[in-house]
Amino acid sequence: MAPYPESLTDDAWGGLGAMLVALPSAIAFGVATYGVLGPAHAAQGAVAGMLGATILVLVASAWGGAPRLITAPCAPAVAVLSAFALDHAARGAPAAHILLLLLITGLLAGAVQVGFGLAGLGRLIKYMPYPVVSGYLSAVGLTIILSQIARLLGAPPSTSWHLALTAPALWDWRAMTIAITTIVAMLVAPRWTRKVPAPILALLAGALAYLVLALGHPALWRLESNPLVVGPVGGAGAFAESFTQRGMALIRLEFSDLAGLLVPALTLAVLLSIDTLKTCVVLDAMTRSRHDSNRTLIGQGMGNMASALVGGMAGAGTMGATLVNLSSGGRTRRSGLFAGLFALLAFVALGAVLAWLPVAALAGLLVVVGLRMLDRESLHYLASRQTILDFAVIATVVLVALSVGLIAASGAGILLAIGLFLREQVAGTVVVRRQMGSERHSKRVRTTAERSILEAQGGQSAIFELQGSLFFGTTDQLFGALEPDLALRRYIVLDLRRVQSVDLTAVHMLRQVEDRLAERGAGLLFSAVPETSPSGRDIRRYFQTVGLVDASRTPRIFDDVDDALEWIEDGWIAQASIPQDGEAALELRDMDLFAGRRAQTLADLQASMETRSFRSGEAVFRRGDGGDEIYLIRRGVVRIQWPLDTGHSRHLASFGRGSFFGEMAFLDHQPRSADAVAFTDCELFVLSRQRYDTLVAHHKLLGLNLMEGLARLLASRLRHTDAELRALQTS
Repeated sequence: MAPYPESLTDDAWGGLGAMLVALPSAIAFGVATYGVLGPAHAAQGAVAGMLGATILVLVASAWGGAPRLITAPCAPAVAVLSAFALDHAARGAPAAHILLLLLITGLLAGAVQVGFGLAGLGRLIKYMPYPVVSGYLSAVGLTIILSQIARLLGAPPSTSWHLALTAPALWDWRAMTIAITTIVAMLVAPRWTRKVPAPILALLAGALAYLVLALGHPALWRLESNPLVVGPVGGAGAFAESFTQRGMALIRLEFSDLAGLLVPALTLAVLLSIDTLKTCVVLDAMTRSRHDSNRTLIGQGMGNMASALVGGMAGAGTMGATLVNLSSGGRTRRSGLFAGLFALLAFVALGAVLAWLPVAALAGLLVVVGLRMLDRESLHYLASRQTILDFAVIATVVLVALSVGLIAASGAGILLAIGLFLREQVAGTVVVRRQMGSERHSKRVRTTAERSILEAQGGQSAIFELQGSLFFGTTDQLFGALEPDLALRRYIVLDLRRVQSVDLTAVHMLRQVEDRLAERGAGLLFSAVPETSPSGRDIRRYFQTVGLVDASRTPRIFDDVDDALEWIEDGWIAQASIPQDGEAALELRDMDLFAGRRAQTLADLQASMETRSFRSGEAVFRRGDGGDEIYLIRRGVVRIQWPLDTGHSRHLASFGRGSFFGEMAFLDHQPRSADAVAFTDCELFVLSRQRYDTLVAHHKLLGLNLMEGLARLLASRLRHTDAELRALQTS
């Protein structure tokens, strides 16, 4: 990290650059908001803009959660507050009362933002769908542009934009000249230099155009009753008197007045919060840092409350000033404090200059700001059928914003975005794969007799691998996929390992499926039911809570599909009266590997073997262990497992009575490649390679037959695995 003096200097330069960018726009925003009440209030708006630029950045930088963020009056505040003021003015409300309502709206919006932060809603606001944000930004940009058309053309500020455009008699060519000069300078200034912010150069160009026009029109040198300039600002005494009047008016305020401000205050709070957090995300990406969303909202709210109390504009974290702060060297929250101090100095030193700022120049500045807020890239969404509905969301937000209001537009956009999400979920399939029991078997290695039984019964079960969300929008689709099998299969297995959520509608449908299967004596099985879903819900416990799975109901839950299939297969085998693994121990003559061998040969082989017993859960060997024994199972089940770093294991295969395992180390003398664990109490024959070699020296034919039997059974296993892989690829 840089030494303190150097860091302090960098922060000072960053704050100065940010102030130079934020201040002209803040003045323009203030004039645009207060100017709708009449030319006499334009100067008050300029002061409100400068006060906002000063107080907002000081308070938000001191208390916020994004150190290099610069907070200042912004376009969304103008769009909401100017529309609010214009609406009340049209109803005949006195200007003084409207100004008071603007102050309280800013106070309430700040309080709501603090509430957002304290309630932890900072992260949620960031997840506003992009089409909604795009439409909202474009709507704000259009609102600002339309609100400035009268000033661009020199018409009275109260003239509507469509009347101003259609009434050339109201136009003033001098205002149009100043506005065009400002707009051109704003657009081309970055091509000339980046050392001086474009808004500063644009205002200077507009002011210069005014001075040139004043040379031929002496009336323009007068400040009073001059519609082309901001007008008298007033001194410190006027500011103190205005502050006292606001305080007295607040005391006399009635509850009915507050109730009517809740909606605009909430609108303003939401839009300012979105604007701020959007800037914070960009700032994080550029600085490889992470902001505290909730603390940021608390700081923004406190800043807006403080700004309202002194008569300043509301605002948010602004992109332009923040990026200038960053590029000019700002490193810590001190850069924001410096920006506020420089803005305060400018307010004190340049108060008299504010009076001579051309209104048309400020309007031109805002028009460029509005144009840059328009998301022109969204027009490309019209070119593709895949994105045309996203464009419809953007267009709807814009139209509703211009015809009803920004809060209604945000609500309409969110509802449409939710609709698009549901449409996407419903359009996508929830069934990833369907397999028959004849195509997929458990990892349990079966004897020849058992496999023949399972092949005959394979068509009695079906496995469905599901994905995504099982909710009211996909329930009908899932039922449609299951329905053809409900009357044909004895068991239906639902693999839920890819399922993210399940709602009550889906549970009700699954219960109906269960009931229809139960009518035929069939069953519904669940496998890999998530205990931790993306939503944080334990779906397995949820199934128990809603009564879908309990001791009295047919459905069973298994850890994975192989466990479910093994349970089904064991049932088929039991029905065929083949002895199960818990019954009497096998002799060598009963095992497929030694079928047809002479009794004396088997007696000699058994004499070379050990008999070992293992309790359920006991390890036969572990991955990496040495050893060259092959194991033959007389009784019980042994599982082969791959140990994971998490402490759990992945089930690779299961072996029951008559099967063998450990043949790899027996053949190649390498360490064990996986764990072998007794799944039930087991009894095993154990033949080491050393004893086998000794036996083969006297019984060469026995050794040859044993190796031939191993090769035959291994080939059978490989063929079985290959058939399952082909079925998996084509399903």
